[in-house]
Amino acid sequence: MSRAADAIGSALYGLATRAVRRLPRDMSLTSAATLATLDKTGPRRITDLAAAEGVTQPAMTVLVRVMEKSGLVERKGDPSDKRVTLVCLTEAGASYVRKRRQAGVDAYARLIDQLTADEVETLAAALPALLRLADLESESDR
Repeated sequence: MSRAADAIGSALYGLATRAVRRLPRDMSLTSAATLATLDKTGPRRITDLAAAEGVTQPAMTVLVRVMEKSGLVERKGDPSDKRVTLVCLTEAGASYVRKRRQAGVDAYARLIDQLTADEVETLAAALPALLRLADLESESDR
């Protein structure tokens, strides 16, 4: 690994961990991540969600029950296989994901507003590389 890759990785990791610590504590990180996964990928089986979030199937079942009671998700039958139940976001769940994402965007925007014009320009120039990193990370989830 090059020194540049190590320094950039360290900076991004530090930024991400501080961002996670600033998130609202109204639900667990696994619950929030599960809602974000459903928002990104659409309805999923509990076993698929458990694998995606790195938890056991029984733990995901409990988590889904809690989110169902909160009105954030619902279970529906899979039209292609009547034996399968899919977990789907409700409108309240989708709204929660949008609000949480926007709160994160707003927090970073406030920080970026404190940078110099040159620093903002440098970040803007790095945007294609940052988006590519996000794509690579998404590909590694598959």
